[in-house]
Amino acid sequence: MTSRIPLAERMRPQKLEDVIGQTDIIGEGKILTEIVKKKEPVNIIFWGPPGTGKTTMARIIAHEFEADFIEISAVTSGKKDVEAVVERAKQNWNLQVRTVLFVDEIHRFNKAQQDAFLPHVESGLITLIGATTENPSFEVISPLLSRSRVVVVKHLSKEDIKEVIRRAIAEEKAEDRVTEEAIDYLAELSGGDARSVLGDLELALSLSDKVDADAVKEAAGRKVPGYDKKGDEHYNNISAFIKSMRGGDVDATLYYLARMLNAGEDPKFVARRMVIFASEDIGLAGNGALGLALDAFMAVERVGMPESQIILSHVAYALAKAKKSRESYDAYMRAKDLADRTMGLPVPIWLRNASTKLMSDLGFGKGQKWEAGFHLDKNYLPDEIKDEKIA
Repeated sequence: MTSRIPLAERMRPQKLEDVIGQTDIIGEGKILTEIVKKKEPVNIIFWGPPGTGKTTMARIIAHEFEADFIEISAVTSGKKDVEAVVERAKQNWNLQVRTVLFVDEIHRFNKAQQDAFLPHVESGLITLIGATTENPSFEVISPLLSRSRVVVVKHLSKEDIKEVIRRAIAEEKAEDRVTEEAIDYLAELSGGDARSVLGDLELALSLSDKVDADAVKEAAGRKVPGYDKKGDEHYNNISAFIKSMRGGDVDATLYYLARMLNAGEDPKFVARRMVIFASEDIGLAGNGALGLALDAFMAVERVGMPESQIILSHVAYALAKAKKSRESYDAYMRAKDLADRTMGLPVPIWLRNASTKLMSDLGFGKGQKWEAGFHLDKNYLPDEIKDEKIA
């Protein structure tokens, strides 16, 4: 009889050394291995992409501590769940048993919910292990963060995922049923998510006697990119897009543009960033760039998707290839800094508006003429900063 336990759960490693792809944190002298060796509980926040082993490592650590492992999800848990955890931890304390609380997607807990754990973490009643796909600096309250060790969990490479797949195939005794092409295709589709790829493999094995690339396509369907418009990947991809244009790498520029648009990013958001880029990074080196970027923004507003991707790729290509100059941007930053420091200085009288006869008699606007290009040989800056050079 086929096991009802999902393949991903059956393949979950039971020892740290069996965890794939996390050599920066597991191994001799590495943080997780040393924590387990010393048997001293440490509050940990695992930060990394989905399907990289955060829950698995939390379970292994709790097992090594011989602790009562309590697992909750911030998505589905509320105040009563938190209170129940604390009560169970108190009972464990009386029995001299440690309590390890694992909070999946801890970034989903609001400030008040995170605050509720704080005194129990401080007292040692609970050892907290949180997992998040979002930057904990922004999503976890400072007091909790300061009492925890943030451990960065790496994205699994294609080769790491292939190793996950091969182990699972061996476990299922399906070596003769899965082609190398299928393994490669599964790894390509996975996005570095081991849990996802094991689900795809399990479904493909259930649907086909011989699992090739076509069987994988049927099982996997269309993959939805792991992209949150308000999360880290949103900012990571737009940052990579801007920096690729800045560096003149057209290939990377178009690649990150495609990633964002494929994931459903708002094309107007991308267009706005291109308008800013045209002025900030190209500036005086190509005065037509700003107009081109503005035209792109207006065209995107009027045309919509999917055709807007053609417009955005056209202009992104042009901006990436354009010569770059920060001259105007840097000059304004110097002007801004100088203005911040000297806001109290009076505008020279001869530059002021003479809206009344009295003001004219006092010298306001003296010598000025309404002529194109008219210039007086005087200091246009306040006297106290007349020698400052900005541009």
